[in-house]
Amino acid sequence: MVVEGTVTEGRRLGRELGFPTANIPVPDDFPAEDGVYEAWAETDDGARYRAMSNLGRNPSVGTTERRLETHLFGFDGTLYGRVLRVELGCRIRGERVFASLGELRAQIERDKRTILNLR
Repeated sequence: MVVEGTVTEGRRLGRELGFPTANIPVPDDFPAEDGVYEAWAETDDGARYRAMSNLGRNPSVGTTERRLETHLFGFDGTLYGRVLRVELGCRIRGERVFASLGELRAQIERDKRTILNLR
């Protein structure tokens, strides 16, 4: 499953948690289950990165619009306004509500380890 779109600004919470993300809006009828995915991301200049993506509405922080948030492993820079192509791989877990940002950050760390151990 592939998502391609222009990266928009978000709340910058991912950056605050140590996992900056590129946000791409997706339609409600996009045919993939919400959750965290192993992914590959390709920037508009052709660079390809292993990545971790969350598809959904981020229930822990009250986001209502459905979007894809992708953290590119090893990328350092800004993607706002650029086109990003994200290929979703294995879904490693569903979306869920966390009691605190600390709990969310710990889960993201576990998700990262899980993804990096897949291949």
